[in-house]
Amino acid sequence: MNFSKSQQLFDRARGVIPGGVNSPVRAWRGVGGTPPFIARGQGSHIFDADGNEYIDYIGSWGPLLLGHRHPQILAAIEEALTRGTSFGAPTEQEIDLAETIRAMVPSMEMVRLVNSGTEATMSALRVARGFTGRDITIKFEGCYHGHVDSLLVKAGSGVATLGLPDSPGVPKGFSDTTITVPYNNTVAVAEAFATHKGKIAAVIVEPVCGNMGCIPPAPGFLESLRTITTADDTLLIFDEVMTGFRVAPGGAQELYGIKPDMTTLGKVIGGGLPIAAYGGREEIMAHVAPSGPIYQAGTLSGNPLAVSAGLAMLRYIQTHPEIYQGFDEATEALAASAPRGITVNRVGSMMTWFFTPASVVDYDTAKHSETSRFKRFFHAMIERGIYLPPSQFEALFVSTAHTTEDLARTVSAAKESFEIANG
Repeated sequence: MNFSKSQQLFDRARGVIPGGVNSPVRAWRGVGGTPPFIARGQGSHIFDADGNEYIDYIGSWGPLLLGHRHPQILAAIEEALTRGTSFGAPTEQEIDLAETIRAMVPSMEMVRLVNSGTEATMSALRVARGFTGRDITIKFEGCYHGHVDSLLVKAGSGVATLGLPDSPGVPKGFSDTTITVPYNNTVAVAEAFATHKGKIAAVIVEPVCGNMGCIPPAPGFLESLRTITTADDTLLIFDEVMTGFRVAPGGAQELYGIKPDMTTLGKVIGGGLPIAAYGGREEIMAHVAPSGPIYQAGTLSGNPLAVSAGLAMLRYIQTHPEIYQGFDEATEALAASAPRGITVNRVGSMMTWFFTPASVVDYDTAKHSETSRFKRFFHAMIERGIYLPPSQFEALFVSTAHTTEDLARTVSAAKESFEIANG
């Protein structure tokens, strides 16, 4: 493939943007080479500045459940544009979106709209500390909850890919309020609670990890978190920025039957446009300003374009529940393409091929993957027109736009690329 125009754009970008990108993983540091600059998307395909076409398994990092430029989402945005782009004032559609989220995720009895997943997790933790009067948060190694100061500790994802220190630029006092324990390790959680009994404000967790690759919860793990947090009057926060509406209509909490105290959702509620939300029990959310003393605000919160797109997508999900069976079948077809010596983790339409024969159950086991083999695999797939996340420590995503032909072409490319990676 020719990447000459993308190379020119990358060189130009590095003169005005740190590293040439506005989010680190886009720079392809984990795999090397020149990242293609994307010109447009349609359905399950994207096209770069050089005219190369790819089957897209990133989908804007998860929220494009219906693929690029879905007609119902486009129509909703176009209709919203006739009313305006931003008001900084309440609109009826914000109520509609909050009510729709509550109907689909009943644990979110009250919802506050914000602008990004990072803002949602940052705000949820502030509310948890204010509500409980405690300062300590427990997070899990390899779980990424946005670039929140107190959570950039063993954060996986781009930090793992780039090999960066855990929290440069973060005051020690911030990181001192965060306890990290291994994912899927109930013993470590119990030990942390025994040591800090009555002092832990919240446990925040990706119920299905996507930021150290796709790693599902071990049987009983989420249930144990619910039990131990309840016993200590600690809030359980599910970070469903990635899993919300993707692994089930009601997210991972519906899939696994666990009711958290608070939930964070990301751009999936905007059909890919920049929006997010946090919410939970009414008695907790009643402490958020202006109802209560815990302050959080944002001029663009509830942006009418993003709200309209999100409503269109969520209503599509509500009327087409069969898409989840399609997700399972499509992603399982990709998973089945892996040869011996490759570990495949999948939950619904999230999946990772780990280049290790061992089970991957947490951050430590994920890090034992052979990233050099992944790099060869990744570039072989790119050459065959398959666009995967450019890091061993990320999950790929399937959309309703992926066709039987797309999947067959991807499986064929994967088999060839595995041979190249192993050669």
